[in-house]
Amino acid sequence: MFSTVLIANRGEIAVRIIRTLRALGVTSVAVHTEADAGALHVREADQALQVPKYLDMQAIVAAAHATHAQAIHPGYGFLAENAQFARLCAEEGLVFIGPPAEAIEAMGDKIRAKATVAAAGVPVVPGGAEPADDLAAWTAFPALIKPSAGGGGKGMVLVRSAAELPEALESARRTATNAFGDGTLLIERFIENPRHIEIQVLADTHGNVVHLGERECSLQRRHQKIIEEAPSPFVSPGMRAGMGAAAVEAARSVGYTGAGTVEFIVDGTTGDYHFMEMNTRLQVEHPVTELVAGVDLVALQLRAAAGETLPFSQDEVRLSGHAVEARVYAEDPARGFLPTGGRVLALTEPADVRVDSSLAAGTVVGSDFDPMLSKVVARAATREEALRALDRALGRTSVLGVTTNIPFLRALVTRPEVLAGALDTGLVERVLPELELTAGVPDDVLAAAALVFHTVPAGRDPWDVADGWRVGERAWTTWRLESRDGVHEVAVRGLPEISAEILLPAPGGDGGAVPANVAVRGQRLRLTLGGATRSYTLARDGDTLWLGRDGGAWALTRHLIGDPGDRPGAAGGGDGVVRSPMPGTVLLVKAAVGDRVGKDQPLVVVEAMKMEHTVTAPVEGVVRELPVRAGQSVDMDAVLAVVEA
Repeated sequence: MFSTVLIANRGEIAVRIIRTLRALGVTSVAVHTEADAGALHVREADQALQVPKYLDMQAIVAAAHATHAQAIHPGYGFLAENAQFARLCAEEGLVFIGPPAEAIEAMGDKIRAKATVAAAGVPVVPGGAEPADDLAAWTAFPALIKPSAGGGGKGMVLVRSAAELPEALESARRTATNAFGDGTLLIERFIENPRHIEIQVLADTHGNVVHLGERECSLQRRHQKIIEEAPSPFVSPGMRAGMGAAAVEAARSVGYTGAGTVEFIVDGTTGDYHFMEMNTRLQVEHPVTELVAGVDLVALQLRAAAGETLPFSQDEVRLSGHAVEARVYAEDPARGFLPTGGRVLALTEPADVRVDSSLAAGTVVGSDFDPMLSKVVARAATREEALRALDRALGRTSVLGVTTNIPFLRALVTRPEVLAGALDTGLVERVLPELELTAGVPDDVLAAAALVFHTVPAGRDPWDVADGWRVGERAWTTWRLESRDGVHEVAVRGLPEISAEILLPAPGGDGGAVPANVAVRGQRLRLTLGGATRSYTLARDGDTLWLGRDGGAWALTRHLIGDPGDRPGAAGGGDGVVRSPMPGTVLLVKAAVGDRVGKDQPLVVVEAMKMEHTVTAPVEGVVRELPVRAGQSVDMDAVLAVVEA
């Protein structure tokens, strides 16, 4: 076994690898950019060195030599599937903890991979590929366009008619070029009612290859996985054996070593399965396999890379129980899953389930990296119990300061279709309108925020508080609280810490006064409202208060009485102000100052996390301002254009 291993990655996967290295008694070395100097993976590692960027291969190799590391673990993403980096490690006398460069090349090109595994007898999806085939002449619809060099669902476009094909090819090629440096595309027959099921394989350098069963990854948004489980509720023992054997042959066909994943698209009606691609690295969803197979895949990767023989045969693999994983993303499902950002003000994570996380209070979430923040993983004896445990764990997860997808995940794992195991890759899109993602701010959250703002700060003269007090009676104070859903008015009178009353809405509305009080201890708040008591996580950011409960989080900004509290354009662009829906980079500017544009006409394309979002004109009119240019970085809500009606 190695004595020192450098981790060429960041975030939750770097922290997870460090955990295994520590258990094995191996010294861990982290690398980080200047912006990540205070990140959790840096604090957890035994040693840490700064590099210009995570893709700087020469700097990472130099860091390995400087710390006397014998091996480099690439995690996933970044350099994990870079054959050039694997070769560089070998040339520099370092062990790349992954497959040979030749296997990475063979499976990294989807076109070549399909031909390779088909020759080994593995079933593949019918399709065409560049440069030999003219994709514009494709006639069998529906069809799916994919970047040949891609992964993670980026650049995939579903096309249902010939009329959609030219624009889809243009968009997919642009994304493929930007994301992977290669615009080559392939097209495949789209399988209706598809399930995404993958097989975990392991191979050593002595010719032994085994599989550890399957993972169900059909719950996806934007072709990217959000909830994964093992085993699949769809796969029978016979089907598992067949798919597993096919995955093993796919790995053998390229001389694979280490941990890898063979992905299949499965017809949910017939059960027919077809090879889709092989990921020549550890997968994000590997924890569910670890929990049901009772293994540490990172430890097995290390042992295989060190030349050890696999410690078990296929006949000795035993799967027990059920595990489900949910990916927590910095994104807003109510706005089409657009990435969000911000600084983590307060964090609560459940202690009774597995959490792979890189989060800590003070962590800054930006647009430079993938928006996945953590993974919450629950295991139980049965699938029903595992789903219930996951839902409870998500309810005890609170991230304040950054909008996340946790409420969406909870709504999804409790859907009847999910509970019944009736999954397919289009399920999320179909049920999305029913998940109440824009339910607004609950009354109890408004009441809690108003009471906190109404509380006299310790050490402050109560006569300095503009609370409307008068001789002879307690007066109402109206608090104007702005959220992303609008401005809310809440009236309070009395002492919040002892006995107060709340009016929701403020005086003049139909609501009646409700008795209430709050108790604040650090970052915990306890509210009693009308006889019901709830607990919250609390954090302040200037005049903005963040409150979290049951996995949800709300930001409320206070305004003085009489201050409308409206930001220009906050009402949704009705005034002609066009704002960026996410932090990112301006990819294209499709208009110029003085242009006459129609309502919903594309103006600017913003890219974040390799995802494009087209921002359109909110009204018909003339472009009066266009303060951005291609290549410019923009914050969320930055003004992109002004259209005069």
